[in-house]
Amino acid sequence: MSLAAAGAQEAAHPEILRVPRAASAIVVDGVLDEAAWASALRLTLAYEIYTGDNTPAPVLTECLLLYDERNLYVGFRASDPEPREIRAHLSDRDMLPNDEDQVVIVLDTFNDSRRGYAFAASPLGVQWDAIASEVGGLGLSFDGSWDAIWSAKGSIDGDGYVVEMAVPFTSLRFPRGGSDLVWGFHAMRFLPRSVIRQLSLRPIDRDNNCFLCQSARLTGFSDLKTGLNLELDPTLTARREDEREAFPDGPLTNGPVKSEGGLTARWTVTPDLTLSTALNPDFSQVEADVAQLKINTRFALYYPEKRPLFLEGADFFQTRLNTIYTRTVADPSWGTKLVGKIGRNALGVVVAEDNLTNLLFPANQGSQSASVDRNVTDAALRYRRDLGASSTIGFLYAGREGPGYSNQVAGADGVIRLSELDTLGAQALGSMTEYPADVAAQYGQPERPFRGAAVTLDYRHESKEWNWSVSGSDLGPRLRVDTGFIPRVDTRSAGASVERVVWGDPEGRLIRMSFGATGSRTENHDGLLTDDSEGVFVRWDGPLQSSVSVDVSRGREFFKGVTYDQTHGGASWSMAPSGGLSLSLSGDAGDEVDYDNSRPGRGARVVPGVSFKLGRHLKANLDDTYETLSVEGGRLFRANLAQARLAWQFNVRAMARAIVQYTDIRRRLSLYTGLCGPSSPPTCVLPPEVEKTLFTQLLLSYKVNPQTAIYLGYSDDRLGEEDVPLRQSDRTVFFKIGYAWLP
Repeated sequence: MSLAAAGAQEAAHPEILRVPRAASAIVVDGVLDEAAWASALRLTLAYEIYTGDNTPAPVLTECLLLYDERNLYVGFRASDPEPREIRAHLSDRDMLPNDEDQVVIVLDTFNDSRRGYAFAASPLGVQWDAIASEVGGLGLSFDGSWDAIWSAKGSIDGDGYVVEMAVPFTSLRFPRGGSDLVWGFHAMRFLPRSVIRQLSLRPIDRDNNCFLCQSARLTGFSDLKTGLNLELDPTLTARREDEREAFPDGPLTNGPVKSEGGLTARWTVTPDLTLSTALNPDFSQVEADVAQLKINTRFALYYPEKRPLFLEGADFFQTRLNTIYTRTVADPSWGTKLVGKIGRNALGVVVAEDNLTNLLFPANQGSQSASVDRNVTDAALRYRRDLGASSTIGFLYAGREGPGYSNQVAGADGVIRLSELDTLGAQALGSMTEYPADVAAQYGQPERPFRGAAVTLDYRHESKEWNWSVSGSDLGPRLRVDTGFIPRVDTRSAGASVERVVWGDPEGRLIRMSFGATGSRTENHDGLLTDDSEGVFVRWDGPLQSSVSVDVSRGREFFKGVTYDQTHGGASWSMAPSGGLSLSLSGDAGDEVDYDNSRPGRGARVVPGVSFKLGRHLKANLDDTYETLSVEGGRLFRANLAQARLAWQFNVRAMARAIVQYTDIRRRLSLYTGLCGPSSPPTCVLPPEVEKTLFTQLLLSYKVNPQTAIYLGYSDDRLGEEDVPLRQSDRTVFFKIGYAWLP
């Protein structure tokens, strides 16, 4: 029997492995020298699942497992014939890229092949954790915004490296009561050299799109203790904001020092149910968002959530349509959340009182945003029921209530896994909305309460050599999901894609290649074609972690009464010639619409990037976005966005980081005929001919764990125009301290 056939037979009938109880104390120090490790369950990562296809692993990796009443202990011995080639650098927590050596475990504590806890550590003890989920029907995804309190240490020696982990049971959710609990378990090792090899405890069938279904099974867990099941996280934030009110020549006025305290309490009611409550919650965001160019855009830009309270259990609320986008909650005075799973039933409830109402008004042709200085109560309820081996059905309610304002959304969704290769997903939503009279009048919204609806459906086939999908959606013109992020409505869309995958030689010039075609069509609810596109693409992956992709498409776009024919092309390239250097270059060019002036144009965009590491401590990331749009008469604008991130990691806890973001936009105002023409109102104002901004941030941090941390930072903004050089417009100094108390 071949190795692949043996692996497939083993995957169909996985053995349940018993984890021994530790006979003596274990100290997590990156050295597996305690006597207790002699009796550990010993597993071997015998398979290379990428670039190989369940071929024998090229190096030996052992995984050792033990537990006591409070922790699961995991030890790795990762052999390496050339330990000098080990790629490991000191990094901030959760900043562990795939192109560095690391070991990973995934714990499916409910043994339901839907959701798991992922923990990774490098040879230097850098930690990363995430929620692994296959509930959405779009394959395995990792939500790295989730954080847990656990420990890891690593050490490099002449034979390779050792990693030692301790995961407290208080950081996990699992079925209550009983003994000999059965958990799904997977262990992997990333071995990055010319290619990034993935070594695995279990064979992974590329003709099975469910990763968690192919895990090993662990048992033996009994008499687990989770202490008082209570965590208290007090925080204190202080800041001073200085501003130059009369820009550019007025004085920079020092603002008052403002301090604010907060408290978040987490109570594990049962091992599978957690209640979190926050008074004056710490929703401060420490690190600046990645900058995006805001020029010639129709729809609101998306920014990821980074605030701690909203991140816990966020995957419970994820659906196909983005119905929960917590960055709409701007200034809450309190919040509470209940998340957990009992048997086949998963539940999530969140309520928050916000002192500011953020609104997004979507439409087919564009979106508008507004902030109203009024209190609003946000609430969401999510219920999901497991069906069969790996299917789900769920229900969602999301609502916001304020003076003269209401938005209520309810719906159902489901993911049906028809086979190991085929998945059917669907979601339906209905909304009821009422805006205050002044808001409705200002933003052109209905004056009376109104209803909206949405339906989505998609079918996906994913196999080793073929991937294809078909999808459709109908988002009504009056759909409003104010707790989420849906910037475009009034659409009836259909799409399809097909991809052929060719696997090459893991040691050769071709490792993996794919090529295929895509197509989509969107109409509004009057039957007018607003968008369509057909395209082809090809991607090639080779040695030196190199990747090249090219795509070409043709389509049409409707805007303000005119349909524009468009041809577009794009390409990207990346390579990591060494462990300390990564290079990338992407770009696209073709027909675009000048939205400001409602006419056709030709656009181009180039984005080079470089990332380098010097020694164990220094990392730098540099990238630049250069964008132009030309119309009849010449170039309308040139926009440039340069970003730099420089970090010095003293050790796994302490770090200093600098962020610089520079934007330079230059417009030819004589070509802006559509904004302020002869029929424009007298109040019409053209954008500046030259617009420059410079944002800088300096941050010092010390993290014991995700909640016990100290931050000290400084940031400022500088603005400039054609006749005004860059001049400081504001500055902020901030301090934040948080502490996780486990009584």
